[in-house]
Amino acid sequence: MSARTGAQFLSGLNDGREIWVGGEKVSDVANHPAFSGAAGAIGEVFDLQHREADVCLMPDPETGEPINISHIIPRSQADLIKRHNCLERISEFSVGLMGRTPDYMNVTFAGFAGRDDEWAVNGNEEGAENLVKYQKHLARNDISLTHTIIHTTVDKTRGDTPAGLDDVQLHKVENTENGIIVRGSRILATLAPFADEIAVYPGAPMPDAADAHALSFCIPMDTPGLKFLCRDSVAVNTNRFDHPLSSRFDEQDAFVIFDHVEVPRDRIFINANLAVYNTVMMTGWWPNIMQQTMIRAQTKLEFAYGLAVRMAEAINSNAPQTHQMLGEIWCYAEFARSAILASEEGAFEFGNGVWFPDVRPLAALRANLPIWFPRINEIFRLIGSHNFFTAVPAAQFADAELRPLLDRYLRGANGVTAEQRSRIFRLAWDFAGSALASRNEQYERFYLASAARNLANAHLYSERTRANRLVDRFLNEEAFDAEPVAVRSDRRTGT
Repeated sequence: MSARTGAQFLSGLNDGREIWVGGEKVSDVANHPAFSGAAGAIGEVFDLQHREADVCLMPDPETGEPINISHIIPRSQADLIKRHNCLERISEFSVGLMGRTPDYMNVTFAGFAGRDDEWAVNGNEEGAENLVKYQKHLARNDISLTHTIIHTTVDKTRGDTPAGLDDVQLHKVENTENGIIVRGSRILATLAPFADEIAVYPGAPMPDAADAHALSFCIPMDTPGLKFLCRDSVAVNTNRFDHPLSSRFDEQDAFVIFDHVEVPRDRIFINANLAVYNTVMMTGWWPNIMQQTMIRAQTKLEFAYGLAVRMAEAINSNAPQTHQMLGEIWCYAEFARSAILASEEGAFEFGNGVWFPDVRPLAALRANLPIWFPRINEIFRLIGSHNFFTAVPAAQFADAELRPLLDRYLRGANGVTAEQRSRIFRLAWDFAGSALASRNEQYERFYLASAARNLANAHLYSERTRANRLVDRFLNEEAFDAEPVAVRSDRRTGT
């Protein structure tokens, strides 16, 4: 199988996986009210790659069959630009609201496979070989992959990673004839109901953990013992006029329980090897994956700017403070575009013949997004004001008695019809004020770690050579003469 269609993707969701939402164990993911909208949206992403084949598909380097370009192992700056164009098309489909479309994990594992030398240290050659084989399997079968990389929070005073052996956290229990048994829990499997398989890999080093916690592998979603507990759904399954975003873009998030799960040997990438676990994410992972995440963010920022302008135009809001807030959103979008461009133009070989973007502008952007996105939601509320509450639904426009009244009394400025005005403000509320918007704001606040942590890391890991040189120029100067005659002379002459 090569690049799949949406129909092929949807047919694979009802495989017996154990998905829970509310008090219900879901038997039909594709058609369940909590999931059908997003399932259809991900299906459309699979169809999109065929509609945009010139941008989104490429021949497999070994088989020649078409695969998504997000699977490319970048060997040059040109490869990164090709990947950029594909990632941008995918992000535009959900206007950046779905952070875990399958291209995210495609890019992740392409980066892992390209730097398999980092995985092959400390006696882990077999795990590295398994990873390279799996990346080809992922690409050639066009798998929708989710991941779970964060340790379950029980007691924050004990830290964010296990200390010693902690039976709450995912850990290896024993070896079997075919692989290993694992048990425990992890978060946060975004896209879980709409994935074919789940990946486990390091999220951060675990300096004090027992080796049993040092695991990385991929297994199918229907593996016996896997249980996915989804948060409350924020999907609204109505027509797209009323809920244009929340009717289709709730990608879901799940708590994962591994209840005596067997992992096949050929799917294991790290097997209780703490030295490998603590190093493989420390070099190329960040710059590689952040190309995808920041393109998604830039798309969302540009959508926010365009939609905020439409709100202001619909009611002819020309106050200086409105223009100031619109300019603020534009600046965020432009900073994002510029950072991505700078990172790609500064790309270089990271080793093993693999090229990744320059991490510095991406790290700066990532540190600010958790601040920018909540601020954008605030701006939407300030511009929209009470107009959000007069954006009537499609059913009222369909009423023959109400329609003439709505057309007369709820029209906008400058020829904007009542229906257009309602569409604009319903779309804006779904972006900034609905249950989906609330989930997305919370997600953005902690997406790839919080603003506080990212800002601190930006300082701690910054390149300071030039900054130090600029400061040292003054700190290392010799003392001035007691009688600076030249200075007195300059003062008298004015030169």
